Amino acid sequence: MPMEYPQDGFWLHPDALVDAECIGKGTRIYAFSHVMAGVTIGEQCNLGEHVYVETGAVIGNRVTVKNGVQVWEGITLEDDVFVGPGVVFLNDRYPRSRFSVGAGDRYQTKGWLEPTVVREGAAIGGNATILCGLEIGRYATVGAGAVVTRSVAPHTLVLGAPALVHSLICACGKPFAGDGREYACPHCGRAYAVEAGVPRPLHAT
Repeated sequence: MPMEYPQDGFWLHPDALVDAECIGKGTRIYAFSHVMAGVTIGEQCNLGEHVYVETGAVIGNRVTVKNGVQVWEGITLEDDVFVGPGVVFLNDRYPRSRFSVGAGDRYQTKGWLEPTVVREGAAIGGNATILCGLEIGRYATVGAGAVVTRSVAPHTLVLGAPALVHSLICACGKPFAGDGREYACPHCGRAYAVEAGVPRPLHAT
């Protein structure tokens, strides 16, 4: 069972290691996870077992990060994001050992770092790989096992390796139905209009 630290307002398993000071109320961090100093985690998040969050990462409110995920420097997970088990994030397009004779000078500054942002409400399926310098749009979904090599538009489902557009999806995660210009979700009733190929909610989602 997790231990509660009422003075901080978050839950921490006794086998977790947390060096960060900015963790929101109601957040739960489970066994064998490590959150380094300098990390910001919002309220009501859930970090499963064996999650590693590196200095410089940012996690918003109500974010779920399942077991075995590493959230590296330069990764931002906005509010209401879901990250499935075993998801891989990258932050260096041309990685080398920082002690390498041939490439070590590259790491004297942060110029190598290519940040990635996962926007509000997006979901990433288990064992997907997200290359660096990308944006996963609001309420987009990356299918399990996909390899994402380019940014994903809002309300879009991508599948495969490399990931390709499969369909448009609602904020509730289900596919749209429509005539190519206007869409309505048969599951929750939300309505959308497509502008420049991107679904825009007719009402706030």
